[in-house]
Amino acid sequence: MRSFGKNILFLSLFSIAGILTFSQENYSTKNKKAIKLFEEAKQHYNLRDTEKAKQALLEAIEKDTLFVEAHTMLGYVYGDLNQIEKAIEEIKKALEINPTLLPGNHYTLAQFQSGAGNYKDAKLNFDRFLKLSAGNSEMKKAAEMGIVNCDFAIYAIEHPVPFSPVNAGEGLNSKYDEYFPSITADEQMFLFTRRLPADNTQMGFQEDFYVSNRGADGKWGSAYGIGPKINSPSNEGAPCLSPDGEILFFVACEGDFGYGAGRQGFGSCDIFYSYKNGNDWTKPQNLGAPVCTKWWETQPSFSSDGKTLYFVRGSMNAQGKKETDICMTTLKPGGKWTAPVKLGKNINTSGSEESVFIHPDNQTLYFSSDGHPGMGGLDIFMSRRQPNGEWGQAINLGYPINTFSDENSLLVTRDGKIAYFASDRKGGMGGLDIYSFDLYEAVQPGKTIYVKGKVFDAITKVPLESDIDVVDLQTSNSILKAVSNKKGDFLICLPINKNYAFNASKTGYLFYSENYSLVEKKDYQPIVVSIPLSPITNDIPVVLRNVFFDTNKFNLKDESKSELNKLLEFLTKNPTLKIELSGHTDNVGDKKSNQVLSENRAKSVSEYLSTNGIIKERLIYKGYGDTKPVVENDSDEHRQMNRRTEFKVVIK
Repeated sequence: MRSFGKNILFLSLFSIAGILTFSQENYSTKNKKAIKLFEEAKQHYNLRDTEKAKQALLEAIEKDTLFVEAHTMLGYVYGDLNQIEKAIEEIKKALEINPTLLPGNHYTLAQFQSGAGNYKDAKLNFDRFLKLSAGNSEMKKAAEMGIVNCDFAIYAIEHPVPFSPVNAGEGLNSKYDEYFPSITADEQMFLFTRRLPADNTQMGFQEDFYVSNRGADGKWGSAYGIGPKINSPSNEGAPCLSPDGEILFFVACEGDFGYGAGRQGFGSCDIFYSYKNGNDWTKPQNLGAPVCTKWWETQPSFSSDGKTLYFVRGSMNAQGKKETDICMTTLKPGGKWTAPVKLGKNINTSGSEESVFIHPDNQTLYFSSDGHPGMGGLDIFMSRRQPNGEWGQAINLGYPINTFSDENSLLVTRDGKIAYFASDRKGGMGGLDIYSFDLYEAVQPGKTIYVKGKVFDAITKVPLESDIDVVDLQTSNSILKAVSNKKGDFLICLPINKNYAFNASKTGYLFYSENYSLVEKKDYQPIVVSIPLSPITNDIPVVLRNVFFDTNKFNLKDESKSELNKLLEFLTKNPTLKIELSGHTDNVGDKKSNQVLSENRAKSVSEYLSTNGIIKERLIYKGYGDTKPVVENDSDEHRQMNRRTEFKVVIK
């Protein structure tokens, strides 16, 4: 699996610097013509004219075949030209002539060999370099890391993981390059970048976003441009959809071929966002400070919690070296983003971290890095969130998912079974194509389901934009906030093995309460719901589905607090309302005992509300025992439905 836009550059900056600063008196040759040609090659090389540098070096070597520096620099030039076997050949020649003149050649040869997948030979040369060199400590650390990578790669190749990529088909792919995939949680919408030839940009190509929808046959339909609100005469890159497909994040960069379309930036590359608006999108807005800076912010990934954005920030360190790290920021009430923080040392290293993807389970992170032990270059890793909220140890996805080339931009579907990536492997439709493969179980994310629904006015049936709030009942923490769109539609993802309180609310309406118990759920089929919200009026009962009591008890369980706090919020926003709280039981047991129990349960709810600021005059509580069943008491499931706590407005 190879990354898109790959540019294999294996230069040892330390060694090349040494060669470029040699004086003529110290060269390994005394042939003046060879030296003159070598000096010309240095000038061409400094101007990045590799073809002229190569020609001058070949002529210099003709003058003196034992010219160590010329063979060495020619190796670097071949490395720039991505002719790795020729690069290896030239560095080997230099070492055969004199293995100690330029100790860095052992390091450079090891880099080339590692980059070509010759890990055993690379390890030998990293080791030789360390034994010979007393030089740059940073280079030594890189060589030591090279040995670690070689050991990992040798083991990984001997223990391959399952990997059988399949071209995603002509709906997504074309003769042009397709890359940076993104998909909605219900797997009905696929978004990606297509690179087209263009004469109207400084770079000679045009990057735009394309969309494909899944057909009834399960295949991806013909891709189409996302539209002029997003696609501009400038380039757009690294798109990311929210799990429900309602928000788009992407990157634009400054310059004549950069921001464009009237988009304002802070410098280098910035993250922009846009909302779905029917079949169109709103005008993109810059995410702004403190997320966007004078440096470059790119490759966003938006969490299913609806409030956390992961992205890559690049900058220059004190030594002038480019650094890229994965950061996160959280959306605060009011629409502002928190100051980004870098993820911990289990994710970020002194190397480069890129292509972050947070899975809809909100517990599994996939990313690329060259700083963790791997196959060399960028490998794809995954990390799981720990109980304390920190990210766990990075796990390499293994060979042949990872190879000696750079791997990045992995996308994993909501069910965790399928992964997508871009590759220019043989047999494609042209350039980079999007491929899929079955992701082996050990590196799959946590199991999730999605809840898909529509919110509407219970009387007029008009769709409603409403607030969606999901609470983890064990911790009472809100784990997800969302908003249904103008059509009333919403889609949220919920990891299994937890119990959730679900609420939908809108100003002027009674709120809706539901409970999703997923602790023992065995299937992962989506939940589809219709949610009628009733305008605030008298005598319409609302079942508080997340108010819990032990059997035959009336003490509120801790899991009830999130629901009761929602009721507190509702009463606070509507200070003129007076409500009746009612308790109900099934028909099992003594009727009188059931009536007393139901009244005590309603009283417990009333006391909780009054203790937390609602005056008692606004609260009435009653127990109805088993006299008002909502269904027949003919099964355990139905009896459970009849055991409930409700409220209704009695004075508006």
